[in-house]
Amino acid sequence: MQKSILVSVLTATSLLINANLAVADSITVNSCDRKVSFDAPPNKIIVHDLNMNEMVIALNLEDRMVGVTGVTGWYKKEGPALLKKLGGVPELAPKYPTLENLLAVEPDLFIAGWYYGMKPGGEVTPDILAQHGVKTLELTESCIHLDQARKPASMDLLFNDIKRLGVVFKKSKEAEVLINKWKAELASIKKAIGAKAGKRVFLYDSGKEKPFTAGKFAIPTAMIEAAGGKNIVDDMSTSWGRTSWETVASRNPEFLLLLDYSEDGSGADGLMDFLKSHPAMSETDAVKNSHYVALRYAELTPGPANINAIRKIAAGMYPERF
Repeated sequence: MQKSILVSVLTATSLLINANLAVADSITVNSCDRKVSFDAPPNKIIVHDLNMNEMVIALNLEDRMVGVTGVTGWYKKEGPALLKKLGGVPELAPKYPTLENLLAVEPDLFIAGWYYGMKPGGEVTPDILAQHGVKTLELTESCIHLDQARKPASMDLLFNDIKRLGVVFKKSKEAEVLINKWKAELASIKKAIGAKAGKRVFLYDSGKEKPFTAGKFAIPTAMIEAAGGKNIVDDMSTSWGRTSWETVASRNPEFLLLLDYSEDGSGADGLMDFLKSHPAMSETDAVKNSHYVALRYAELTPGPANINAIRKIAAGMYPERF
C-alpha cells in the first residue's frame, strides 16, 4: 500500500515537472495584437507573397516549408526565380489561397498578412485557420487594416517581423545578426547622404485614372526617409491606397519610385511613358528630368530586399554621393 502511494506521488511529481517544462519552453509572440503561442517551432509552414518568403529564406527556414502562395500570380519577373530557389516547395495558389488550398498540405503555420493573402471577412483568416489547428503570423505592416491607431511606418516593421520569426523558430541569434547588419548598412547610407536631404518623392505602383501608392503606414514611406527623401503623400492615413493625380502634381515630386511590374507587362518604362503623356504629371520636376528608380515588388514590401532598395533610392537621388 505504501509502495503504491509512493509510486503515485512520484508519477504526479513527474507529470507536474514535465508540464512546467512545457510551459517554460512555450513561446508567445504578438501578431496584430493577438497572442500566438507555440510549444515548439512549427515544422510545416506555408508562406504567402514574395517578401515574406524572402524573410523565411533569410533565416534558412526553407526545410520547414510545405507550400507557398501568391508568388507567381502578379509578379511574373520574380516569382519563377523564387520557386526555383525553393526547389520542390509547391505553389499552392498563384494569388490568394482558399482554405482548401492551405489545409491540403496539413500546415501548422501560415505566414501572411491582411491584403497579403487574407482579407477581413474572407474564408482565410487567423480565426478560421485556428479552427483547423493552423496558427497564423501576420505581416505587421498589414495590421493597419484591423486597427488604425498605429504608429506611422518605420524600418521597425521589418526588424520586428524578423525578430519575431527568430523567436518562434529559435533563431534569435541569427535574426539579431541580420538586423544589426541591416542597421549598419542604413547608417552608412545616412552618412553618405549627409545633411543635404529631403527631396520630394512619389511612389507610383499602378493605375491610370487614380494612382495606387504608399501612404503613412506603408514601409516605402520609411524607406524614402532612410534614403534622404520625403514621401509627398505621407499624410494618407493608409498603408497602400489611391490618391488623385491633381494632388500628386500639385506637390511637384522631384523623384519617382516606379514599381517594375504591371498588369500589362510594361514595367517601369511603361509607367514612365504614361507619366510623360499625362497633362499634369508631365509638368512635374521628376517627370521632366526623368528622375526615377525602378524597384521590384519585394523591394517595396517589408522584407530583406528593402535595405538594398534604400541604397538604390539614395543613389538615384544623390548620385554624387555614391
